[in-house]
Amino acid sequence: MEERKIVVADPTPLGLFGLAMVTLVASSAKLGLTSGVSFVIPWAIFLGASAQLYASIQDAKKNNMFGATAFGAYAFFWYSVAFSWLIQSGLFGAELAEKADPKQLGIAFIGYLIFTLYMTVGALSTNKVLFMIFVFIDFLFLGLSFSTLHVMEELMHNIAAISELIISLLSFYGSAAIVINTQLGKVVLPLGKPLYKKAL
Repeated sequence: MEERKIVVADPTPLGLFGLAMVTLVASSAKLGLTSGVSFVIPWAIFLGASAQLYASIQDAKKNNMFGATAFGAYAFFWYSVAFSWLIQSGLFGAELAEKADPKQLGIAFIGYLIFTLYMTVGALSTNKVLFMIFVFIDFLFLGLSFSTLHVMEELMHNIAAISELIISLLSFYGSAAIVINTQLGKVVLPLGKPLYKKAL
């Protein structure tokens, strides 16, 4: 019986666009340009979470372990954050909202900081833009962890806010570069060579 090879398009541009959108909207709140999270929640669920989850599934089909792990983990991060905001808003009842301990979010952010640190090492073999995105995600989780745990709160909040905006801009660039370079068949927007070359 003849085997059919399923060709899957590169999901990275969509995943990066989802990341770019949610961090753009979320950073606007952290920077004081907007207020509250009511209108951040839809972008967190659909762009930050669902778009990246789709990219993760497609990368898994392409046997891209790194992409599948990264997009999948950050997708579930945004689902979790969105639900945390919904709990705090009282959607699941006043009692649950009153018992919410923000320090548990701080602990979760530390877990994601650990995850992002070793993913940053893995990103050395991708390209410079993607590597820099991971570096600033490291700073984002560093800032989120300490500010949520009330350690150097103002400084760490500012680090998180600025890092998140930079993540958004780099992700927009990365998404655009892959789409434009692929469609035009030449490098228009360079992504930069990997900082580490995989052994053959």
